[in-house]
Amino acid sequence: MRCIKKKEGQVTIFIIIGIIIIALGVVIYLFYPQIKTTFRFEADNPYSFIQECLEEKIINDLDELSLQGGSLEPEHYILYENEKVEYLCYTGEYYKTCVVQQPMLKNHIEEEIKNSIKERTTECFDNLEKNYIGEHYDFELRKGEVNVELLPKRIITTFNYSLVLTKDKTETYDSFDVIVHNNIYELVSVANSIIKWETSLGDSETTTYMNYYHDLKVEKKKQTDGSTIYILTDRNNLNKFQFASRSIAWPPGYEIK
Repeated sequence: MRCIKKKEGQVTIFIIIGIIIIALGVVIYLFYPQIKTTFRFEADNPYSFIQECLEEKIINDLDELSLQGGSLEPEHYILYENEKVEYLCYTGEYYKTCVVQQPMLKNHIEEEIKNSIKERTTECFDNLEKNYIGEHYDFELRKGEVNVELLPKRIITTFNYSLVLTKDKTETYDSFDVIVHNNIYELVSVANSIIKWETSLGDSETTTYMNYYHDLKVEKKKQTDGSTIYILTDRNNLNKFQFASRSIAWPPGYEIK
């Protein structure tokens, strides 16, 4: 009898533990989004709050842009390994060189990021205000222009917002910069150079770039429809930019002699 009671007690304990684990799982599921978006707040440094709040969003956008040829929602693309890779140079005809599809690729990517972070920007500055109000500050924010710029080894997003904080004294902040370290600027420059080859010769010599840029890996994946997928990878940090081109395509069954 004692043995049976002991086993029944052990089963009861396991059931209780199981219920506790499930309850914790439900709590984490319900509150994880709030936990995840809680950023460190320092009353004397609003810059760090905005940097931390927006940095991850910009990084995620950059990853997506880099895999899709510079667009978050490509319109003219080829599927490659389940990714929509946008054509940066294209012709639907045979034997002809391609036409550039994004002549201002750098500017296009900057606009893509700028438009994508609008909602997140509002959330971040709203949360910043809530934190200051909670610390009994008077909070006055005047919104201005937002600029995104791809630069060597970094992307700078500048918010020309004027912030006035008043508590024991008044402090004014004229603008906020969010800096993300990424070399998409360099990769896009190489992509533009390759596109020039595609428009003039219908192909490119990838080894030239790797001989000149020793940290750069350039892959050229020929597709059955005459398209080419270019994959540019920084060997140091594995940052990548890939895009598609279709130039001087040959009909099925024909080969270049």
